[in-house]
Amino acid sequence: MLSCVKKALKQHGISYVQVAVHLQLTEASVKRLFSQKQFTMQRLEQVCQLMQLELADLLQLMSEQQQQLQQLSYEQEEEITRDLTLLLVAVSVLNRWSMQDILDWYQLSEHECIRKLVQLDRLKLIELLPNNKIRLRVSANFSWREGGPIQRFFQQKIAQEFFQARFNSKAECLLVLNGMLSAAGNDEFQRKLRRLASEFNELNRQEASLPLAQRNGVSIVLAMRDWRFGLFKPLLKKS
Repeated sequence: MLSCVKKALKQHGISYVQVAVHLQLTEASVKRLFSQKQFTMQRLEQVCQLMQLELADLLQLMSEQQQQLQQLSYEQEEEITRDLTLLLVAVSVLNRWSMQDILDWYQLSEHECIRKLVQLDRLKLIELLPNNKIRLRVSANFSWREGGPIQRFFQQKIAQEFFQARFNSKAECLLVLNGMLSAAGNDEFQRKLRRLASEFNELNRQEASLPLAQRNGVSIVLAMRDWRFGLFKPLLKKS
């Protein structure tokens, strides 16, 4: 419920400071109420009044969020990977491109683009609205299936193309780390990688409203595996 309240506040452009004034509390107290999930029903109703919402509207918004897609089925991902144009449109809309953005950047006819959007609507990835407006139907933590068709497709492309860059421009970065960790240390670092991925997704979401000309496509590879000897394995003493 409170995550839905926070999202609604952001959509209405209302800060914690404004909530604090409305509730006659300090900003720190409001932040504590959210972090400790200690909102009473009366205070929730007061926050709804600030946003000019009925509590029923907030419950409806929460219901819609719960119905958002977190992952496609294996078969749905396979369907997308069989059609490169469909995959292109899917990745574009997940990056919050409009249909006009897609048409401006890629060699697609309007008719073909609409057909692909209709297909994504059928897959419940988006809702195609009147005038070809696009509403995403995915949750904030939407992800491709681990080891699924789309992840495998991109892994193949990464192996072929991604690391051919020199990584020497301001927009590029390559860090190669090598060390030895315990199982506990490995688990801790993997949690940090997932947190970093979550921060990237949130930043991507926040900047979705910027004009497309101000945003550049970015691909990030975060990977960690047991590679005890790696390139040196052929030099190991034979037991």
